[in-house]
Order: sequence, then structure tokens, then C-alpha cells
Amino acid sequence: MQLTEVERKDIAERASRLEARTGVEVVATVAGRCDAYPEAPWKAFALFSALAGFAAVAWQPGAVPAGLTFLGAGAAAALAAIFMPSFARLFTSRERREAETRQYAAAHFIDRGLSRTSRRNAVLVLVGLFERCVVILPDTGLDLAEAELRDVIARMQPALAAGRTAPALRDGLDALEALLAAKGIAGGGSDEIAQEVFEEKGA
Repeated sequence: MQLTEVERKDIAERASRLEARTGVEVVATVAGRCDAYPEAPWKAFALFSALAGFAAVAWQPGAVPAGLTFLGAGAAAALAAIFMPSFARLFTSRERREAETRQYAAAHFIDRGLSRTSRRNAVLVLVGLFERCVVILPDTGLDLAEAELRDVIARMQPALAAGRTAPALRDGLDALEALLAAKGIAGGGSDEIAQEVFEEKGA
């Protein structure tokens, strides 16, 4: 789990405050990984095998151990891509990570019943930890422009880039509450989604 019990409680309280003030149903989710990215280990293997092979031939032309050198380097890089997220991110494009985070968020929105609120006024704030991406997904009953949501995400990015998940979520919920209030969205209605914070391992 990325969140401590104290952090989880704080985020849930902020979400509840946002709901009471605006009447919007909000869910904050932390997903460890939004996709398996099977290409990352293979890309790492291919790159480091090639680099090791070139180096071995350059330093010891015709040496028999060259083959073992590049295979060993490739295998080590592939393992690093499996077990070290920061290394694996080097072999997945930003566009791919963002697309997988959006897809994961859309599925999560449906799975958690956010599309079934009576006023269609739920909003999901999802953080993909491996991806270091944020998706804010509002339902059709909320008139929130893409540019407005990007501003909220921008408030979250500095903390998220530093690996501080809880502060990123707090900043995001505070910015989202301010945005909703500025648009005149006021409280009212029943609490249809009881749980406001989820943590998932992901793919």
C-alpha cells in the first residue's frame, strides 16, 4: 500500500468535504500499475545485448566470451526492467503510459459504479504510480472542460513527480473543490458512493 492509514483518512475526509460542499460524488484511486508493459523487458534486453556485444567486439575482437557478455547484459537489463519501475519507464513512452492510464481509469469508473449515480455527477481522480500520470474523469452530469481538468492535474504533478502520492491527491482534491465551487456547483443530494479512496495493485 502506498498510503498510510493517516494519509488515507485525510484524503477520505477531504473527499467527504468536497462532496458536502459541492454535492459531487468523488472517488480517489491509486493504482500501482495500469498495464503490464510486456515490451519493456524485451526492449531492455535488446538494447543492452547490442551495446554489450558492440563493446565486447571493440575491446576483444574475435573473443569467444563476447556472446556470453551480451546475453548476460541483456538478461540483467530485462530483470531490471521487471523489478525496477524507474528503469522500466525508460522503455515505455509517455504517450503509451498516458493511454494506458486513461483506459484503466475508464474501466475503473464503470467497475466502481461511478456511472450509476442518479445525477450522473461522479468524478474519478486516478493516479497511476508506475506511469506517474493522473486522469480526472467526470461523468456526463458535470460540465468540466478539459483545460480546467488539466489545471487541476498540473497542481498534482510536482508532488507526484517527487513520489509523494498523498500530497498529490490532497492538492488535486483541493484544486477540484475550488474549481467546482467557482463554477457554482453546490451541495445537496445523498451520498451514493460510500467509499472515497481505493488502492489497487493494478495490472
